[in-house]
Amino acid sequence: MADQLAGQCAVCNKTFSKDHTVSHMRVHSGDMPFECTVCSKKFKTKPIFSLHLRTHTGEKPFECTVCKKTFSQWGHLQIHHRIHRGEKPFECTVCDKKYFTGQGLRTHLRTHTGEKPFECAVCNKTFSDGRNLRSHLLRNHIGDKPFKGTCSDQKFAMKERLSERVRTRHTDDTKSQCGVCGKRVNKHFLTVHMRTHSGEMPFECSFCNKRFSQKNNMRTHLRMHTGEKPFECTVCNVKFRHTTCLRKHLRDHTGDKSVEVATCAVCNKTFSNSSTLRSHVLVQHSGEKPFECTVCHKRFGRPDYLRNHLFVHTGEKPYECPVCKKTFKGHLEIHMRTHTGEKPYECTVCGKKCSQKSHLTVHLRTHTGEKPFECTVCSKKFNSPQTLRSHLRTHINQKPFKCGECNKMFRHKSSLRSHQVTHTGERAFKCHMCNASFTLRQSLRVHLRLHTGEKPHKCAVCNDSFVRIDYLRNHIRKAHTREETEKSFDCSMCDKSFCESRSLRKHVLTHTGEKLFRCTVCNRRFSQSENLYKHLNNHILQSSKRTID
Repeated sequence: MADQLAGQCAVCNKTFSKDHTVSHMRVHSGDMPFECTVCSKKFKTKPIFSLHLRTHTGEKPFECTVCKKTFSQWGHLQIHHRIHRGEKPFECTVCDKKYFTGQGLRTHLRTHTGEKPFECAVCNKTFSDGRNLRSHLLRNHIGDKPFKGTCSDQKFAMKERLSERVRTRHTDDTKSQCGVCGKRVNKHFLTVHMRTHSGEMPFECSFCNKRFSQKNNMRTHLRMHTGEKPFECTVCNVKFRHTTCLRKHLRDHTGDKSVEVATCAVCNKTFSNSSTLRSHVLVQHSGEKPFECTVCHKRFGRPDYLRNHLFVHTGEKPYECPVCKKTFKGHLEIHMRTHTGEKPYECTVCGKKCSQKSHLTVHLRTHTGEKPFECTVCSKKFNSPQTLRSHLRTHINQKPFKCGECNKMFRHKSSLRSHQVTHTGERAFKCHMCNASFTLRQSLRVHLRLHTGEKPHKCAVCNDSFVRIDYLRNHIRKAHTREETEKSFDCSMCDKSFCESRSLRKHVLTHTGEKLFRCTVCNRRFSQSENLYKHLNNHILQSSKRTID
């Protein structure tokens, strides 16, 4: 026995049996006598060399007795057995998370230490896991996706991703049937799937108390509060919150619009992934609405639609903006764009950017001329349902928006906001050319036309142009409309009648002597806005003369 352990390494003083002393010395000498004839890779010992050869021959002699999966190494089979036993012997001392392998634990610990030892040789980006580095190289610098499944046309950059896809999506042995809806899902995801029926949401956001059925969804949501954008474009360094947004953005650089695009067979709309497509088909085309409100029995195609709807009954607004403290029933992320200025949706025709996809859809109709929403009373058409709803109030004389100061009622919320400024006296919109200030942004836009000379409203009959659209309407009525227009607005102080309420209001000022319109340059006041505009024009002309002199 002593003779068998007599071999001692002269470099590190470790002792080995005589048989292993020679192979151990290769650790110090770097000698690799065993070379693969297929890929020319070299190895120190014959057992490791024999294991490597199986990657070329495909030999997997070790079979799992439970699921019949085969492995090239006995040690891999032992690790696999832990999946069936539910055994996770490697526990993180920081967060108590457990893992099947020591390597899995070591990789996880880097999320706490921040260590990223794997660096990309092309763009110097670092990763905590070697597999993520390989995936990054294939996706961003090589662009090759050599692994293709037999069940679909989808390709993968890494073999591990393909194997996982086949295991979780296409293998019946790993699926269990939901006892509620009969759907077959992967055994690992059955617990998550059951939450769609129970409504359970165990993961809560610490900022706004929004709850989620999956931990990954909560982590993604948290980036909205923290501002974290971990996914960076290697071409232009733009960062994104979601990896799907990065993939979509990368197509702008590569010009490849076919990668991972799922197309709806009904309406030809495209999506970045198949799960989004399935959700679209369920909601838009199947007509199926399995989620019912227990209060009013209204049905919805998605559980998140039902959850947001329930707030209508409870009046609850659980999502609070961390910037302005305003609360919402849902869509907090959309509101946050009013603070960040983010406008991710761009018009391909004129380049205008929008903060919401629905706003872009409505905007595109200004180019196409499409007006799909028709009034059932007067047959007038509109490009958005909101504009139609606002128009319908003119028929029923509905004014749902009330001023808290003077109790005046308005048809539109925007009109109420404009009116409220008359109480505060705030003039936040200032002209950079003559220092005139205005309560409304639209008033500033109209005023700037006095400086630029722009007259965007053109008469289709005589080609005369006007600064304001109401000037154009008055011109058409007076110059081109022959039939007598009914004058239904009577002045209570004299016998005059008017076609429009605004004309009556202007006329009443001649009786009261009230001068509502003030020049912000010299403080002179006027009873008519037209007279103020003419007066302001004189200031502009004087300012121009001084500049020339």
